[in-house]
Amino acid sequence: MERDGNNRSLWQTVEIKKGETEEAIKIRYDVIIAGAGITGITLGYLLQKAGKNCLIVEAENVAFGTTGGTTAHINTFYDSPYDQVISDYGEDNAKLLAQTGPEVISQIKTIISDHRIDCGFSDVDSYVFALDGKQTEKLDKMFDATKKVGIPTEKVSDNPYPIPFDSIIKISGQAQFHPTKYVKAVLNEFLKLGGKIIQGQKVLTTAENDSGVEVETSGGKYEAQNFVWATHVVPNINRMNFLAAPYRSYVLAFTLKSGEYPKSQAADMCEPYHYYRTQEIDGQNYIIAGGEDHKTGHEEDPEKCFLNLENYVRQYFDIDQITNRWSSQYYTPTDGLPFLGKSPGDNHTFWATGYDGNGMTFGTLSAMIISDLILEKVNKYEQLFNPSRLNVKAGAVDTLKETADAVFHLIGDKFTAEKIESVAEINNGEGKTVSLNGKTLSIYRDVEGTIHALKSACTHMGGNVNWNDTEKSWDCPCHGARFGIDGNVLNGPATVALEKVDLDN
Repeated sequence: MERDGNNRSLWQTVEIKKGETEEAIKIRYDVIIAGAGITGITLGYLLQKAGKNCLIVEAENVAFGTTGGTTAHINTFYDSPYDQVISDYGEDNAKLLAQTGPEVISQIKTIISDHRIDCGFSDVDSYVFALDGKQTEKLDKMFDATKKVGIPTEKVSDNPYPIPFDSIIKISGQAQFHPTKYVKAVLNEFLKLGGKIIQGQKVLTTAENDSGVEVETSGGKYEAQNFVWATHVVPNINRMNFLAAPYRSYVLAFTLKSGEYPKSQAADMCEPYHYYRTQEIDGQNYIIAGGEDHKTGHEEDPEKCFLNLENYVRQYFDIDQITNRWSSQYYTPTDGLPFLGKSPGDNHTFWATGYDGNGMTFGTLSAMIISDLILEKVNKYEQLFNPSRLNVKAGAVDTLKETADAVFHLIGDKFTAEKIESVAEINNGEGKTVSLNGKTLSIYRDVEGTIHALKSACTHMGGNVNWNDTEKSWDCPCHGARFGIDGNVLNGPATVALEKVDLDN
């Protein structure tokens, strides 16, 4: 299976067959789902099991996006700590949020048990530790709030990972698994139930009418009673462009000389934080370590992030071999919580976005919530995650900050492209956004010397894209759209490829 980057994750050895051909698929469905990651496949499975007739449309292949690049933590505590959620949403809503993690883990366990899925699932404890007194102050607030909302939490004295600490807590009741083995198995159950999937078709436009939603893809037109964007980010221009900001995180998988692997998860309180867990695959154990997060398109040398992470973990671990390294994209909501539910102003269209670094948990939760809404069942989380919400207290400052940042790059980058006289100034294996003969172009010369030239303006809102050397992609610093060497869309919210340029003309 392929992913949205040049580096290969630990999960990419899973083989996933292409789905139904277009000719084998009818025109009208109860539900059409765009996206075949954990959100779309879990949602399709739940709805198909409930008697709905569903079609999943995937632009690339199953788990092409963040599902294939996750670190696959399934947690009951989130990137927005409960003390912050209490401050922004109140104690009652924080306690409601605290119910989501255990329910998600229970749902995943049920699916695994019902279908005897072999995906390396395990129940684990998670440790959060502070490295100095300032971090301990933050950890103490997190500890008090996490206990207050009912999550089993205790102060301990030992760290299962060989990293010195100032203070540490243990949060029980967490879980982890092999994400692509799990998703592949759930997809197979979805297909057994009569569900259909198309891979290699992109949803281009949708339009609501009296009878539902008209869906146009790159391969044809379909109709549905309900439509769901399960694409991690809602494509095109919409309010989510201002309420969720794109980030990238870096991951290493490595083996240890000692052969002693902690059976737990851990994270520190740094900003950005480092996080750790283990996974056994085909009899081999791995440590998975991540961190060095930054806003998409904002790091001039992403390769340096891998180097920094490697240097950091080598201080503490007796590394035998680094087997995999990869980076992945996530979207941080400005008010701290994801947006799961009905699209603002629509009757038959649903969104699931803003998972932050908690994609496996919130991806499953979004499937649970949206399936209930489509089946016209009451869901107690509907209002908490409503995409139409506007929490001024929680999100106003960050919304203004992210909007200003996007505008800065949208305008400012137009005047900062490096001027060159000839493409000869670009070396083999190098990519640059440059000004050439008065035109702003994004040019990559591959290792064999072939030139790949594109217009630099992102097809989402027109910002100039930047070269990501480690993933061999063009990344937009405004809203996180990413494009391949030849301009094809890797990540939304853009839906149209960058325009190719013939330098001879």
